[in-house]
Amino acid sequence: MHQPVDLKKAYRLLNHGPVTLVSSAHGGVRNVMAASWAMPLDFDPPKIAVVIDKNTLTRGLIEGSGEFALNIPARRIAPAVLAVGSRSGRDGDKFAASGLQTFAADRIAAPLVAGCVAWLECRVIDQPHNQQAYDLFLAEVVAAHADPRVFDGHWHFADDALRTLHYVAGGAFFQTGAEFSVEGAA
Repeated sequence: MHQPVDLKKAYRLLNHGPVTLVSSAHGGVRNVMAASWAMPLDFDPPKIAVVIDKNTLTRGLIEGSGEFALNIPARRIAPAVLAVGSRSGRDGDKFAASGLQTFAADRIAAPLVAGCVAWLECRVIDQPHNQQAYDLFLAEVVAAHADPRVFDGHWHFADDALRTLHYVAGGAFFQTGAEFSVEGAA
């Protein structure tokens, strides 16, 4: 279940620092990897930054296609997130091995990952120096979607299974905590 998110609010999908699943496809090959180093970068047009190691299959697919998706997984699929973050796509189909299902994106060829609560479809902004020196990819968000049960322009997590994840290390995660507001804030 997903609905479009106004691109001017797309940064809110990443602003709280969740782990992401980077999905990619090129030349008949697709892959998914976990990435914690992803962040919003700009508002209009929306841009993101993500670190993708040069030794990954995902990196080659992104360099070949010029696009990828950032999928924001929910707690309910944490075992699959750990699985795709713990092995290489060169060793076999990580979607099949983890049980992750996909569906078609609106504006890019890379698949979107089912079981997530938000999706950002991204096109690479070519920055060869940053990509080679720092493994840093900048991209424009060309479409954004979210699960309306948890995102209506702001995150609301009534169901723990739908909370987003924060990876610590060694197989340990935190889930996004309880919401609170500060009086007088806009």
